[in-house]
Amino acid sequence: MVRYCGGMLRPRLLLLSGFLLIGLVSLLYFQTRPAPVLTVMTWPGAYGRAQAAAQMRPYGAENNVDVRTALWDGDIKDLVTMVEKREFKADVIDMELPVAVQACKQKLLEKIDPAKLPAGADGAPAARDFVPGAIGPCWVGGMVYAQVMVFAPGGKREPATLADFFDTKNFPGKRALSRAAPKFNLEMALLADGVAPGDVYQTLDTPEGLDRAFAKLTALKPIWAHDSIGALNWLKNGQAVMATALNGDVAQMKDYTPGVIWDHQLYELDVLGIPAGNRNKKRALDYVAYATGAAPLAGVANWVPYGPARRSSLALVGSNPETGLVMRPLLPTAPENFGHAFAIDDGWWLAHGDAITSRWREFVSR
Repeated sequence: MVRYCGGMLRPRLLLLSGFLLIGLVSLLYFQTRPAPVLTVMTWPGAYGRAQAAAQMRPYGAENNVDVRTALWDGDIKDLVTMVEKREFKADVIDMELPVAVQACKQKLLEKIDPAKLPAGADGAPAARDFVPGAIGPCWVGGMVYAQVMVFAPGGKREPATLADFFDTKNFPGKRALSRAAPKFNLEMALLADGVAPGDVYQTLDTPEGLDRAFAKLTALKPIWAHDSIGALNWLKNGQAVMATALNGDVAQMKDYTPGVIWDHQLYELDVLGIPAGNRNKKRALDYVAYATGAAPLAGVANWVPYGPARRSSLALVGSNPETGLVMRPLLPTAPENFGHAFAIDDGWWLAHGDAITSRWREFVSR
């Protein structure tokens, strides 16, 4: 009987040992297998580094994903090539909103269901938490940048509004504007001329409205800079007393600090999109939902002076980890700066921009 029972135990022990060995091998495999890869394409410089610190590395650590960075210069041709050849250099792309609008129209981006986005830090649904224009059919907004008005410090009176910018009687001196594009300039002109924000593009749709915008700029008699940085240099050098500039360019000035007028700032966004047909779509969508959450967006804003596209992120913004600079006053979406903000309609410019460009070039070259 003892030998018989021992004969039965031996196969059972062998079977149990086999199961244990399989379990150990499986555990070793799952612990040592390469992490899945997700490639995020973004911009070089401080902005891309901020995203890596606040979005990419935390997502990778929390989800055991190898998040890699690819760089680009914003040229939609790169996206076209990816989609047409099905050779994806990126699973998620950070792009400026005008490019996203065009890419979505050309079916180069995957659709994104906003219902999949997490609620805000205060519990508000995503649709209410994001600023206007941040959620589109193929993109989710990340960071907001804006054209603001700036003025030379040390004057007897400090201008504070868009009306002051156009008031050359009470605030005499030259204004410097960017000649790079009619966008921003024409909207600003109509707002200064009393057009309600909700009627700006309806007004620009008409020949009379377009004439009205050009007439307002003509009356201002600005000096035309090549771009935002050029306009700031006119201000710094004393050739202008006020200028328009992108808020990021203002913040990067190291040896000159102009006053900033946030009233009627004109804002656009950087957004996240997913190349159409990408086989890594599921993980890419998961990353987009994470990266555009309130805390990661606040984390980016701690590094660079761009506003989180979520309202609930602002309470989470602190100081720059390297410089100790308090970041909230520099952000377009801070409530104290965002009260009269105007969202640029890039869909309108995609449809009408070409028709206006020749007139604009002639106008600024006079």
